[in-house]
Amino acid sequence: MRSPLVALAAAALAAPLVLAGPAHAEPAPYTVTPLKFTVQAGGRSCTVDADLYRPAGVDADRPAPAVLATNGFGGSKSDGSTDAIGRAVAARGYVGLVYSGLGFGKSGCLITLDDPAIDGKAASGLLDFLGGTRAADDGTRADYVVRDGEGDPRVGMIGGSYGGAIQLATASVDPRLDALVPLITWNDLAYALAPNNTGARTGVTSDTPGVFKWQWTNGFYLIGEGQPLLNPSLDPSRFNRLDCLHFAAQACETIRLLNSGRYPADKADAMLAYARSVSPVSYLDRVKAPTLIVQGQADSLFNLNEATATYETLKAQGTPAKMIWQSWGHSGGLVPGELDLSEGNLESSYVGQRVLAWFDRYLRKKTDTDTGPEFAYYRSWQSGYGTADRLPALSQQLYLSGDGKLIDNRSKVVRGSRQYTNWLVPTSHSESSIAPLIGLPDPKPYDTKGTYLGWRSAPLTAPLDVVGAPKATLKVVSPKAERVQNSGDASDKLVLFAKVYDVAPDGTRTLVNRLVSPVRVPDVTRPFTVELPGIVHRYEKGHRLEFVIAASDTAYFGNRGIKPVTVVSAPEDTGVLELPVVPAG
Repeated sequence: MRSPLVALAAAALAAPLVLAGPAHAEPAPYTVTPLKFTVQAGGRSCTVDADLYRPAGVDADRPAPAVLATNGFGGSKSDGSTDAIGRAVAARGYVGLVYSGLGFGKSGCLITLDDPAIDGKAASGLLDFLGGTRAADDGTRADYVVRDGEGDPRVGMIGGSYGGAIQLATASVDPRLDALVPLITWNDLAYALAPNNTGARTGVTSDTPGVFKWQWTNGFYLIGEGQPLLNPSLDPSRFNRLDCLHFAAQACETIRLLNSGRYPADKADAMLAYARSVSPVSYLDRVKAPTLIVQGQADSLFNLNEATATYETLKAQGTPAKMIWQSWGHSGGLVPGELDLSEGNLESSYVGQRVLAWFDRYLRKKTDTDTGPEFAYYRSWQSGYGTADRLPALSQQLYLSGDGKLIDNRSKVVRGSRQYTNWLVPTSHSESSIAPLIGLPDPKPYDTKGTYLGWRSAPLTAPLDVVGAPKATLKVVSPKAERVQNSGDASDKLVLFAKVYDVAPDGTRTLVNRLVSPVRVPDVTRPFTVELPGIVHRYEKGHRLEFVIAASDTAYFGNRGIKPVTVVSAPEDTGVLELPVVPAG
């Protein structure tokens, strides 16, 4: 029996997506047929467990487009969210095929992190079934799916988190997919699990190993390794070896290296190469299916920067793509009026309407369908969405003064230097991925005196709306870090955490969505630019902004050894914080 801890953790990591029937209409009837498919994946032969949802009246003479979906990490075809996708699309006249991803539920094979060559190829085999060129193991065939050519079914995919990345992986190996709706998923798994928010050569991808996000990562690992116990099976394809029960070996090696806290160059390069090989960043150039990207503002696992990286790559190569930033993600954040995963308010929610329009346009080929603006973002202060034809640009600069002020005029910067030092234990807190899973409260974000530096603005004279990822250009002095940063082990480089608080008139500090920007500084003798997590936030009149760099964070591994840091300010040479500000609305 699944323990309460594991059950709660699985629920949090599975990234559910419920698309239930219309709130005020009777759903169309449909049948549900369990199916099995034998696939070859990663050198193993294994079974994929699936359910086929067939709307009444759909047959060879009256075919319908199809929607393929699979579960989030730790889920299966039978969990409430994944099963709901099949029911929802069938109620709307689509043929639904919902399956348990490799290594989950009653599907065989190892967990290979949505590897295109394994998970993507397995999903491609299910497209063969929908295209009429193969049968299920029991002989069942689908001759009632609309085809755009011989063996080419008209199919879309939808799903969240692990069920989001699989869409991009599948599209990279099979051009037959016609529409994708990935929700709250990753662009670069190396960034998601160990982010480095400086020195990116493309999107969020940096060549310097980042700062280990130990809580989220080990949560995934424990749930993955626990699958043979959570879903008992004698299927030998589900087992690897005693020291890596259920994952592909390279995944276990990556987790062990991250937990070791040491990143010698050869092992670090191999780790980054593997994590990126199973990430969209490495194969988006092969994705041509129109893609509606939906990412959550409340998400410390896969932040908005990852969605932006995917969106900008697809747009640059000519793949039709649009992006929505909704309220909720892996860290919660669901608010009234948003697509509610338990109620299934598809027609009455903004995101739900956009999903329906996307499928109407690309699966039903209703070419006059309005699929909405290029970019939309949830504004909590208005309980609704703002829209734009492009991502907001960095448009406001603030300067780090030597007296701890954050000012809008470089000439007013006061000369001075300030210092902090780290302890051997974390002294700052942003969020805990573990506490909520076991029913414990998550302490409010805090920083311990002497282990961080902050710069505060004057009270705002009008509301300030920030939409996007702020950037900070910094230069720090750390002789101890300088002496060891070229050791050949990336873990010797200086680590710091950048963030922006909203400070109310009474002094209360709010860290927007508990998001921080971990940085492993490549070279402390040179200036560096930090990209902070994307946010959508109104700083109200009378509030202050506080830019902070801290020595540590409880959700991440930190510095090896004590490395004091000094920040020097002068009018001609000081840190700069840039904000993507939009007109108040």
